[in-house]
Amino acid sequence: MNVQTPRAGCTRRLITTLAGITAAALSLWVTTALAEEASGLSTASTTGPESMLVKSLQEISESRMDSALNGIEQLLKTNPNFRLAHLIKGDLLLARARPIHTIGETGLAIQQPIDDLREEARARLQRHLAPIPLDMTPKYLLQMPPEQKYAIVADTGRSRLYLYKNVDGSPRYLADYYISTGKNGSQKLKEGDKKTPIGVYFVTDNLPRQRLSDFYGGMAFPINYPNEWDKRHGRSGYGIWLHGTPPDTYSRPPRASDGCVVLANDDLSALASTLQVGITSVIISDQMEWIKPHDAAALRRKLAQHLERWRRSWESGNMDDYVAIYGSDFSSGEQKLAEWMQDKRQADAEKNPAKVGISNVGIFLYPGRDDLAVINFDEEYSSNDLSNKIKKRQYWMKEDKSGSWKIIYESAA
Repeated sequence: MNVQTPRAGCTRRLITTLAGITAAALSLWVTTALAEEASGLSTASTTGPESMLVKSLQEISESRMDSALNGIEQLLKTNPNFRLAHLIKGDLLLARARPIHTIGETGLAIQQPIDDLREEARARLQRHLAPIPLDMTPKYLLQMPPEQKYAIVADTGRSRLYLYKNVDGSPRYLADYYISTGKNGSQKLKEGDKKTPIGVYFVTDNLPRQRLSDFYGGMAFPINYPNEWDKRHGRSGYGIWLHGTPPDTYSRPPRASDGCVVLANDDLSALASTLQVGITSVIISDQMEWIKPHDAAALRRKLAQHLERWRRSWESGNMDDYVAIYGSDFSSGEQKLAEWMQDKRQADAEKNPAKVGISNVGIFLYPGRDDLAVINFDEEYSSNDLSNKIKKRQYWMKEDKSGSWKIIYESAA
């Protein structure tokens, strides 16, 4: 069983009230909806900028305005470019003089920057009003290979990035961060559409400050968009990175990038030590889905059994069984199934007996689908005249309602 991120009734009311509030002056725009959840917020850490912000919002909901203002001022001392905090400070000061009816009630004709900050406020508050289900894990992380120490899952719908640690192949939650993604949403299709891609990706490089303009902050981590699945579906574009913000900007609105995943510079610095080039998975979804550990284990076992059948059939030379594991629309590079299998039969006929070993297996379910998985592993092959070890990546798909998994793409990773 898997479930989507819980959305409490008060969260929906909060989103509504933030869209256009008519609350009295001292209640500002953090209304009864936030007060109802105050007990849940009180357990949040008060050390990070976002937690300090949420703490002040909680104090506003309790009409502790002086304490809230003091907290916001302390926050701005250490993060002077946090524009949302400046806006809340302005609201607090304005509320001393007259009633206000919405966040950022400046009276200015140019409204877009204020609207963007309202969206950021919604995203940040939503995280604290709908806690992460710690008894569940992201459905995409079925098995992490031993060499992969951490995994990243980004949820564009909630403007959130989650960090998980590899504990004996299973993910354990460590932290999460506010993010900004594509101006035009997700599901990237083509170059220049200013959307963030959805899929299973991997970090491909670590770009230091010397190779970047100030716009990207202190560092950037490209990912392998377009991946094999994207290319098969004609998706184009390039340069999708995890990166930071300019020196004069603490954070950007939830929808502000040209497709990249953007974090505050301090958050990216904290994340950087966990990223392994060529190894760390970056899974991007537009609607986070969670799964119970025992359900994840059942699906992991099923896919592992299919992978072992593939290994055995290849090692034994049982080509009929081997061919049956591949889907009818399989491809590897430019080769389709018939051509690729002909080359495979010819090559293997000259090399039997062979030994095939697989290790360091990673299994990742594709976002938004229950019928597509990416499997990475180390393959060690030896025969009478060849011995090599390579990293391999396979895409497995259910081809029919019976639930039979087939390989539809295979290549060196």
